[in-house]
Amino acid sequence: MNLLIRLLVTAGIVLLLAHFLPNVNVTGFEAALIVAVVLAVLNFIVKPILVILTIPITIMTLGLFLFVINAGIILLADNFIDGFAVNGFWTALLFSVLLSICQSIAYSILNGDKK
Repeated sequence: MNLLIRLLVTAGIVLLLAHFLPNVNVTGFEAALIVAVVLAVLNFIVKPILVILTIPITIMTLGLFLFVINAGIILLADNFIDGFAVNGFWTALLFSVLLSICQSIAYSILNGDKK
């Protein structure tokens, strides 16, 4: 149940960010829900592999390379989903940072209700 709520919240955040960022397009809530599922799968499978493979450059950049990995995950999701488009690396970077911030706020609010 918690996973379903998180996916729905993430889909809503994706729709909201697509509305405010000019170079991000989502065709509807169904596409946003698919984006949320694909991002969850990519973050679960691909991201740990990339993090391990890029440990030296991540250490050299004091962890800032993780932002590049997040943007790459967003661009990879863009290639998999027809109803989702991100135009450019910098837009993907901004989208990933804003998505992470909004998810942290939303999840902390959801977890605060349970206490």
